[in-house]
Amino acid sequence: MEIGEELYYSKDHDWVKIDGDKAYIGITDYTQNALEDIEFIELPFEEDKFEEGEAIGVIESVKAVFNLYIPVSGEVIEINEKLQDNPEKINKAPYDSWMVAVELTDKGELDDLMTAEEYEEFCKEEIENLRK
Repeated sequence: MEIGEELYYSKDHDWVKIDGDKAYIGITDYTQNALEDIEFIELPFEEDKFEEGEAIGVIESVKAVFNLYIPVSGEVIEINEKLQDNPEKINKAPYDSWMVAVELTDKGELDDLMTAEEYEEFCKEEIENLRK
């Protein structure tokens, strides 16, 4: 399982990359592995505003339908339109395949997210619980 060091992570297995007041958001390698072959993605529109934890879209794969939840509050300022035509890119490179970029409304919410090390431990515990 690949985990990017410079990213923040949510318990919903989203990653967040910060660039000034802009946050790029995608799903983790853990999630894309669980979903397997991603076939469709539905994303919000630019200028849509969301609060932390709200559903912003849907991913469909051969195995499941997965709701996307935003890990930080903000206004959508950019959509990765390349993914709508080629959602399988998420399976090939989940950390290069950001889905939306938002203008952060509260940088303090980043404190609620996990570091790479914390996320790795979180995943290990989750895997152990699934094996029980």
